[in-house]
Formats: sequence, structure tokens, C-alpha cells
Amino acid sequence: METTDVNVTVGFPTVIELEGLSPKEFKEYYLENEAMIDEHVEKSGAVKFLGVRIDSTDDFQEIVDGISSKFLQYVDGNSPRTKITGNVYTSTEYDNTQRITMHNELSYSKKWPSKLFLSCLIPAETGGETLLADSRRILKEMNPDIVRQVEEKGITYIRNLHGGQGMGPSWQETFETEDKNQLEDYCKLNGVDFSWKEDGSIRLLQKSDGIIKHPKTGEPVWFNQIDQFHACHLGEELYEAMQMMYESPDDYPMHVRFSNGDEISEEIIKETMATIDSVTVAPKWNKNEFLIVDNVLSSHGRNPFTGDRRVILSMAE
Repeated sequence: METTDVNVTVGFPTVIELEGLSPKEFKEYYLENEAMIDEHVEKSGAVKFLGVRIDSTDDFQEIVDGISSKFLQYVDGNSPRTKITGNVYTSTEYDNTQRITMHNELSYSKKWPSKLFLSCLIPAETGGETLLADSRRILKEMNPDIVRQVEEKGITYIRNLHGGQGMGPSWQETFETEDKNQLEDYCKLNGVDFSWKEDGSIRLLQKSDGIIKHPKTGEPVWFNQIDQFHACHLGEELYEAMQMMYESPDDYPMHVRFSNGDEISEEIIKETMATIDSVTVAPKWNKNEFLIVDNVLSSHGRNPFTGDRRVILSMAE
């Protein structure tokens, strides 16, 4: 199918309307027009295709296997999600009453996906939009003093993963292994400082720049999860409970500070979240849609929802 057969609406995300293509037909369309699609993804940061018949996980798997050959497994991930098949996961499984704040997938890690592929098998009754924000625009709108501190000091992410019982994810779930040596090898290979505790839990410290350049376009982008790793984003009630439960913020399941040791203030986190929210869009999910997100150019999140929402995704290297 040629590009003249479809309607393209440039925006964020850019929307390409197709005419009820089967997974096989969509793969053929994608491969024939890959250069054009890549150009739209790089300019916009996200492209949504309408009119792609995706009725099951198998349909979605067929598409992603046909348009990409290198996938990233969700090892080292800090969000609760379930692997459905080889390269397909559920979207983040936080309670449907929670809003998932904006983030670039695995931006705290040394290795992150370049693209995310998503589709909605069951739209929510209300809400449930996959939120999107342009990481270039976030950087431009961010308080210059916050940008300066991130650039000069860097960021250190802290995670305390329990060994089977405790708050937050276990290291076994996070790294998809029961082998401590395998986990240690991963940490050494990816520059993660680690220390085991007597109760079988592990503390991980991962340094990050927080602001990077897109590998293809060279554009600077806001690329971090300081707000997601700071407990104040959970709301006042939960934040106060965390402060009562733990002696130090470094003992929380997740925490973040500047790499020079300075704490990142609650005021910085709240201003960061407000700035990101000001440029966030909430495109509604319908069935038979296929979304491609450039994981560096765009951050994503999720609105609260009612009903049986089911969104699936794959991550390409």
C-alpha cells in the first residue's frame, strides 16, 4: 500500500489512518513505508495508526515480530507488569485508581528501549489514556535552575529490592532470576553498584545523566525519572507513611538524589511534575490502534480508569 492511500495528520502523536488492515497487511504496509514512518516518529516522537485489526495478543505479536527483530526484555524494570509471550508484556499493573506519572521507559538504567509498541485490546469504560509528553519540550519548559542542577550534579537512583517478602518488587521478579550470581554479573556489566543485606534484600545504586541527546537527531531531551523515584509523588498520605516506616529515604524501595550526594527537594519534584503535566496530552484509546513511541523523544504515563482496560506492549532495542 502506498502512502497516498492513507490520511496522515501531523501532530503529537501523528495519526495515520488505515482501512482495517489485517496484521499481515499492516506489516507489508509498514515495511513498504518504513522510511516515511521513521521520519514521522523522529519529528513527532509518537505515531498512532488507526484501522489495524488487532483482536488478540497473537495479532499484536505477529505485527511486532514483523516490523522489528531486536527486542528488549523487561529485566531491571521497576514497574509491575506481566510477560504474556516472548516479547509482549502487559502495561504497568498499578491499581486503576492511580495515575502513573510520566517517564521514559528504563531511563534510570544503562540500557533502555529505543521504541515502544502498544495496542489496546480492551478500552477502559472511562479514562485509561496512555499519556504522552514530548521530552524535548519538557526540557525547554523546565526551570533553567533545575536543568542546571541535573546537568552539573547528575542523578543517582536507589532501589532496595527485597528477597521475597517486603514492600515493592523483589530482586527475583525485577531481574527474572533466582540466581544471585547472575544478578551480580548484570550489575557489574551495567555499572550498577550493589550491596546485599542480611535479610536477603539488595540495594542498587545507578548513576545517570538525566539529560541526554537523541542518538539519531542529536536533540537534547529531558530523560529521567526523578519524580517517579521520589516518594512525594505518591501523595501526602503515603509519603508521610514512608517517612514513618523507614529511618532514611535511602531505605525506601525507591529513592533518588543528586550524584554529588545532595538530596533532591520536594519542591524540585513538584515543580518538575507540574512542568511535565503542562505539556502532557491524553489521546484516547480505541480498539484496532497501534502506537509507536520513541522512548527518548517521548515520555509516557497513564490516567486512572474504570472498567477492564487491557493494553499490551513490546520494547524494541
